[in-house]
Amino acid sequence: MDEQEFKTRADQAFERLYKKLVAASDKYEFEPDFNSGALSVEFEQPRGKFVVSPNSPVRQIWVSAHSKSYKLDWNPGRAAFVLSDTGQTLETFMAEAITTHLGEPVTL
Repeated sequence: MDEQEFKTRADQAFERLYKKLVAASDKYEFEPDFNSGALSVEFEQPRGKFVVSPNSPVRQIWVSAHSKSYKLDWNPGRAAFVLSDTGQTLETFMAEAITTHLGEPVTL
């Protein structure tokens, strides 16, 4: 995948995720923000912040959550960015990460 294709796919993934986060933030206690190509999710209780950003040179989406860094690669068969360790898509990974942080089931 070349850089332009990565950018297009990452932008689409971020837009879908951001829309789902905004919709879910009405029900759950967090605030999504999409600015300068990165997406952040901030929590007041318990305090915390997750950051989702594209990494063009390696064609990955990186997620910083729970004091760790996660790297998701494009999976052409699933047409999604996927965490290779678990097989989770970006959206399912973020739903689980938010669930863990808030201590209640979160659906995106």
